[in-house]
Amino acid sequence: MAPNDSAETTGSTTSTTAARRKAARYVVPVAVAGVAAATIGLVPALADSGDPELPKISAQQLIEKIAASDTQQLSGTVRVSTDLGIPSLGGLAESFAQSAGGEQGGSSAAPKDRLTELASGTHTLRVAADGPDKQRLSILDSAAEYSVIRNGDQLWAYDSKSDEAYHATTDKAPDAGKHEGHTAPEGVPTTPKALAEQALKAADSTTSVTVDGTAQVAGRDAYKLVIKPKQDGSTIGAITVAVDAKNGVPLKFTLSPSSGGKAVIDAGFTSVDFARPAASSFTFTPPKGTKVTEADEAKAEKDVEKGPEGLTGLDKIAGGGGAKVIGEGWGAIYAIEAPAGEGLPSSEKNGDVPPAAQQFLDSFGDKVTGKFGSGTVFKTRLVNALMTDDGKVYVGAVTKDALVKAADNAAN
Repeated sequence: MAPNDSAETTGSTTSTTAARRKAARYVVPVAVAGVAAATIGLVPALADSGDPELPKISAQQLIEKIAASDTQQLSGTVRVSTDLGIPSLGGLAESFAQSAGGEQGGSSAAPKDRLTELASGTHTLRVAADGPDKQRLSILDSAAEYSVIRNGDQLWAYDSKSDEAYHATTDKAPDAGKHEGHTAPEGVPTTPKALAEQALKAADSTTSVTVDGTAQVAGRDAYKLVIKPKQDGSTIGAITVAVDAKNGVPLKFTLSPSSGGKAVIDAGFTSVDFARPAASSFTFTPPKGTKVTEADEAKAEKDVEKGPEGLTGLDKIAGGGGAKVIGEGWGAIYAIEAPAGEGLPSSEKNGDVPPAAQQFLDSFGDKVTGKFGSGTVFKTRLVNALMTDDGKVYVGAVTKDALVKAADNAAN
């Protein structure tokens, strides 16, 4: 077993920071949901079947190993389980889609809504990638399969249950630095690599990064990279990434909450092959009789590329204008002014809110008061948000108390 080794991140560790940024650029670009973005416990036996003896490696060396990885071909099966402490998002996504009047053409195969299902429950995925412009992702269940296939500028999504397909043509091939091996919107990570990329982006001087032994994932030897916040008040306890000892590819990602208990996000390969997948994996012809919904070029670009970045997607919110960042690192809170000072929408104030959506919002909200006035804290086991009655929003991967304190301080 590799001895424990650490690399505490500080403002002076320039080489570590550079390596981490490079790592984030190389790893395949999936799901924190709820208030901030759409963004996973596996049965332990699926991931850990032994602690192999491997040469000693430091945290910085392991990060650099991820950065140096040039693996662009793979195929395999990923088991993903998400426990955010919220109701299933499948019916909710459908409800919102109907309310929006079919934003993606009204197709049940449209990726933007369907892939939010990954933000709750347990799912089995089949994935394949051959470079930056050929990827396939399939969500399997007992009686049907939903697939998203990308080949160059062509994007197909097919739902075998409804026998509907969604087709989009983008005006350019996906950018390798942002979309390598990624068929989903950026805010919906679907592989351990995607999740590892987002965790590495979040690591800074407020973070402890260590190597904590070894594991075996999908029959391959791996080092365990552990990322922990140094700050109090974060809902994140630790992130563990199992990194392939041979090629530096993240094989398993686990996010444990600071409150303890079952992992919030756990995604890992149960089988993986780094040979080039068959070319047929990235071709699709709609079966006879399939209802096909076409998207115009502008809509396709939006569907494929739009999405939050970073571990929780909050940096995209901050970059959208009108947001103020309170604090730093894992304790950062984003303060946002709701449009026209409006508070939380509800069926009482807005009859257009779907009943399923209203039930979802009510199911995980706590009424709070403070110097700021009154409001509601919407809780998940990862991302929490306070919406005040006068239309201000405070959101972050922090505790309820931290949100109330931030709102009180802002009111002074």
